[in-house]
Amino acid sequence: MLAAAIALASGGLIGLVLGLIGGGGSILAVPLLVYAVGVPSAHVAIGTAAFAVALNAATSLGLHAWRTSIRWPCALVFSAAGVGGALAGAAFGKSVDGQKLLALFGLVMIVVGLVMLRPKPASGSQSARLTRENARRLLPRLIVLGAGVGLLSGFFGIGGGFLIVPGLILATDMELQDAASASLVAVTAFGIASASSYAWSGLVDWPVAALLVGGGAVGAIAGTKANTVLARRKGLLTRVFAWFVIAAGLYVGGRGALTFLQA
Repeated sequence: MLAAAIALASGGLIGLVLGLIGGGGSILAVPLLVYAVGVPSAHVAIGTAAFAVALNAATSLGLHAWRTSIRWPCALVFSAAGVGGALAGAAFGKSVDGQKLLALFGLVMIVVGLVMLRPKPASGSQSARLTRENARRLLPRLIVLGAGVGLLSGFFGIGGGFLIVPGLILATDMELQDAASASLVAVTAFGIASASSYAWSGLVDWPVAALLVGGGAVGAIAGTKANTVLARRKGLLTRVFAWFVIAAGLYVGGRGALTFLQA
């Protein structure tokens, strides 16, 4: 009963962060499942987190598609290229020792925190669309970057939005706002691919995943409302959260490495 309550609260925290600062919340899912909820296996935690991330991203994608225009051709090519990478990353992740995987995950958390501390990239001069005229130039970029990001997303069971957004901007000169919306297509696709691979191996805790998603929905509503109130302090909140992610990454990575070395 206590574990269920903690899982629900963990989902609420993830959704709150996503709604409040617009990203980064999914990076908390795995350490919360391992160290707060008490999921005994790092692989089960990653598979469960991947499912929750995919479902939350799909919900957000629906809201974005209703309110704004999404650059579907670029997003779909990037996502299609990344699905293969995500499946390969998930297969490789399942073969890596759980404690070593947590140590690597801690390192990724530190990188994510540092990326969040950097100033936002400047918007492109125009929001690029994939056409027959520019396909020869844009397609290779979208395919290579999509496959690379998908590989990392599948390996660690994270959404990868912090990599997808700059990847789309780099590949297409897409404006930041459009890249953020298009990234949800990739996050959904990569999450489904990763979760499917882990589920096939029996590495998804479905009751915990349902609690994570349910709590995330409530947290997202609260976070979105708080975002409106604290809009002028969003930059400060992002920096505070980034330092929290870095500190958590040091803890997760250090603990995972220590446990692995003692094994």
